[in-house]
Parts: sequence; C-alpha cells; structure tokens
Amino acid sequence: MIRLIMTFLLCLTVAGNVAAENAAPENSAAESTALKSGVFDPPRMAPDFSLPSSRDNQFTLSEQRGKVLVLGFGFSNCPNVCPMTLANLAQTYKNLGALAEQVQVVYMTVDPERDTPAQLREYLAKFNGHFVGVTGAADELAAVRQAYGIIAKKEVHKTGGTYEVHHSSYIYLIDREGLLRALVPFGKGADDITHDIKILLHEKSHQAAL
Repeated sequence: MIRLIMTFLLCLTVAGNVAAENAAPENSAAESTALKSGVFDPPRMAPDFSLPSSRDNQFTLSEQRGKVLVLGFGFSNCPNVCPMTLANLAQTYKNLGALAEQVQVVYMTVDPERDTPAQLREYLAKFNGHFVGVTGAADELAAVRQAYGIIAKKEVHKTGGTYEVHHSSYIYLIDREGLLRALVPFGKGADDITHDIKILLHEKSHQAAL
C-alpha cells in the first residue's frame, strides 16, 4: 500500500514538473511579445500631417505606410531633454541593425522661429543622418501638437532676450498601418525601445487580428 502511495505521489510530482515546464515557455513568449511602453488599447489611427522636412521636401505621415514610425517633438536649441531622447533613438537604430531600414524617426520642432529645414538637418545629423525633422508655420505645428496631446510653452529669459520651449517629452510608436501603438516615456532605454519596435516590425497585420 505504501509503495502504491509513493508511486502515486511521484507521478503527481512529475506531472507537475512537466506542466510547469510547458507553462514557462508560454509565459516567456507572452512577455517577449508584450510592449514595454504605454499601449494604445485599442490602437487608433495616428493624426495625419503634411509639412516641410529637413530633406527639403514635404513629409506626409500617411505616405509612410509599411514603416514603423517613431514620432517625437522637440527643438534644436533644447539643452537636455531632446539630446538625451535623440541619443537613445540613435542607439536604438544601432541595435536594430539592418531592421533600421524599416524604421523612420520623425522629429517635429516646437520652435519654428529658429528651426528651419536646414537647421533641423544639421542638428539631427549629429545623432543619425537618417532622422527626418519636420517644421512649418506656427499654427500648423500647433494643430498637430493638439491632435497628439503635446504641450509646448515658450519661456523668454529675463536677460539676453533668448528663450527656450518647455514641451512634452514622450514619443509615439506608429505601426506599419499608421496606427498609434505605444507611448514611450522620457528616459526609456534604447533596449526597451528596440524591443517594442521589433515587435511592431515582426507582427502580422494588426487590422487582420482584430
């Protein structure tokens, strides 16, 4: 009788170990396909815009289908936040390797008075020559910021007549179909951003999955 009980307990132990081993890969797979940034649930279409770019042409968001877009807002005279964000994105490009060809970083200025297409081109080239800057008339940029929930406020310094612009510092990830998928907070590391972009690059049509 004791031998039967011991055999039964051994079977339960083995069965439990097998179940745990089978569950572990599933949990790991679920974690590996989960975005590490804030998720848009459900995803929604990214507000479109068409504005002058640092490539001396018109950049239209809706014409970028097929690529994953990384959309950020800032300005070339930004002292701290923008350089850190762009440096992170430059490292993300390096992490992606050949996959970076399927990704486009778009940086829209919040300072159109100083950020001409040429100025943005020179500034972004310090981080990565493939990044594209977008500028335009103040009212056009304000409309885009409103559509994306971006805040920008100009502060004139008391001496010297110079100014800076305080602005929202998160970036958006937009998938191949033009859907807003993730909101990346300031300070998120390049490894996490790379992780999220790779998920968007490799996933099947999100529309088909709905």
